[in-house]
Amino acid sequence: MKKAMTLGSVPGASLTERFALAAEAGLDGLELTGVNTQAEAEDARAAADAAGIEIASVMADTHWKLPLSSTDEAVRVAGVKGVEQSLRVASWARTDVVLVVPGVVDENTQYHAALDIATKSIRELVPAAEGLGVAMALENVWNKFLLSPVEMRDFIDQFGSDHVKAYFDVGNILLYGYPVHWIEVLAERIARVHVKDFNVESRQFVALLTGSVDYPRVINALRGVGYDGWLTAELARYSQFPAQFVQDTARHLQWIIES
Repeated sequence: MKKAMTLGSVPGASLTERFALAAEAGLDGLELTGVNTQAEAEDARAAADAAGIEIASVMADTHWKLPLSSTDEAVRVAGVKGVEQSLRVASWARTDVVLVVPGVVDENTQYHAALDIATKSIRELVPAAEGLGVAMALENVWNKFLLSPVEMRDFIDQFGSDHVKAYFDVGNILLYGYPVHWIEVLAERIARVHVKDFNVESRQFVALLTGSVDYPRVINALRGVGYDGWLTAELARYSQFPAQFVQDTARHLQWIIES
């Protein structure tokens, strides 16, 4: 398995500095966050090449503000266009996965409506994803939507496309489920994995390796379904000595992989 962090967690005055710091720490790549244009994507690609590491994936950043499940058609269409742009960013950056939040249920969006509308939006995006050779990896987030691994599996499978996958977040799932159960059901659909930790008693995110995630069991389950891809830490950096945070996270990820 390969080690990565989100770009936003890595300090530095430039992309070159941030990728160089990641490489020095022993990371294999970074997930792009806040990158929205061709020029930015190509700059990130150049910085990654110069550092000798990879771009692990791209995090789309319009899907909360412009949900793919919105009952407001103008908002939904804008959300689809936002994800399309993220797919292009991934292509320009020469990576093959974009993290996508498939929909959001709230007091104004009923569950069945979110399911139908999100399905419509993802279906509209499939041709672009296939044409660019970039998969949409749908993440389990606190969006009150796709709340079981079976539902997530069936939602993905209905599209019949290798370019609709899962982005499994190990820490997020502890609020309402168990990582191993989800891994076993999603299996080969998992395109990427987000790493963080969560304390089920306090119901708070905590520092990596200090919470309730049983990482040896998680790694065993991932290996059991044939996953050998990226483990990407999505964490808040230290308020002091942020460069040390990158070093520590790389080391923690290595411990997790070897567990």
